[in-house]
Amino acid sequence: MKVLLVEDETDLLSLVSEALDHYGVAVTEAESGGKALEALGRGDQFDVLVSDIAMPGNLSGIDVAYEVLKAYPDMRIILTSGHPLSNFSPLPENTHFLPKPYRVKQLMDLLNRHSAT
Repeated sequence: MKVLLVEDETDLLSLVSEALDHYGVAVTEAESGGKALEALGRGDQFDVLVSDIAMPGNLSGIDVAYEVLKAYPDMRIILTSGHPLSNFSPLPENTHFLPKPYRVKQLMDLLNRHSAT
């Protein structure tokens, strides 16, 4: 499984990336929405986008999800945030929300559920 992991908190990005790697997940890290779109623009293929919603700059995780789905309508999306979901605009259809703080096992359960669909 190949995951594009988008998180602006570098410590959390490294921690989650290392944990997913431990489970055999191939992870490409991006520190911002812009970096995530750059990775996709290079033609890198991913099975799942896992992104924080609230990030600095002009692209939120929701914005990235909608852009990803334009080019890759079958890509699976998991969005995370420490803020209530009610604080954000609507998520794309079939997007999973994972509240922070989360355990890696919770993320892996969602990833495995995604891979089974």
